[in-house]
Amino acid sequence: MATKVKLSKDGSNIDFSTSDTIPASIKKFRKSPEIEGFYRFVYENDLQKEAFQTLALICARRKSEKGKKPKK
Repeated sequence: MATKVKLSKDGSNIDFSTSDTIPASIKKFRKSPEIEGFYRFVYENDLQKEAFQTLALICARRKSEKGKKPKK
C-alpha cells in the first residue's frame, strides 16, 4: 500500500505519484495511484463533505453544458 500523501508545510502543494497511462475500466481507474492518493488526502484531512460538494458541483456543471451543446 502507498504511503501518506505528501503535503507541503504551507499547504499549497500536494505531491501525488502519477502514471502516464489512463486505466480503461472504472475498477482500474479507482485503483490508480492518482485517485487512491486523492481519496487518501480527502480522508486524512477530513474533507469528505467538501469533496462531495465539489464533485456535485462539477457533475451539475457538466450536465448543464451537455444540455447546451447544439445537436447536429
